[in-house]
Amino acid sequence: MDELDRMKVPRLYAILDTRLLPDANAMLIAARELAAAGCSLIQYRNKSGNARLMLEQARQLREMLNKSVRLVMNDRADLCLAADFDGVHVGQYDLSPEAVRAIIGPDRRLGVSTHNPEQLREADLTSADYLAIGPVFATTSKEKPDPVVGLEGVRRARALTRKPLVAIGGITRANAASVIEAGADSVAVISDLLREPRKSAEEFFRILG
Repeated sequence: MDELDRMKVPRLYAILDTRLLPDANAMLIAARELAAAGCSLIQYRNKSGNARLMLEQARQLREMLNKSVRLVMNDRADLCLAADFDGVHVGQYDLSPEAVRAIIGPDRRLGVSTHNPEQLREADLTSADYLAIGPVFATTSKEKPDPVVGLEGVRRARALTRKPLVAIGGITRANAASVIEAGADSVAVISDLLREPRKSAEEFFRILG
């Protein structure tokens, strides 16, 4: 993947969070439906801590989707390599972006979560390919979410970086357009894709243009 291609982030960034899905089969079905709707980037997020299970599920995703969808591993650079994923997304309490880059090499995608201007400025100086800002709105996808940044937080973040900006947290079909208007390049969505993933994703694409 060349640098320009690696830096691109689609309007809709789908996240499959295993905590919100009944089992691995439901995750695979959701992934297939998202791909059928046109999702080109999907993050696999599993906070269980069971590395063996995570690797098994990640490999199932990779095999099923082939290379038609770029797959991003949440947190775990080692599992990204083992499952032949296309990138890693890390938070503020995971390995540093440069430590992850040293593991995954120059060609895989690296994203970093930020929650305030200071974190975003710091992440902007790293080799991260894209930066995430949030939570934009109240979210139930995290047990202990950071303070809501709102649309103004997205605007501030946009002014601080030229890298692709992904907004996350409480984003739905009802508010996604306002987030893009505030300066985000992409919206990361978890909960609002769970029910009828294909139909939901198609509606997001119509809204986001």
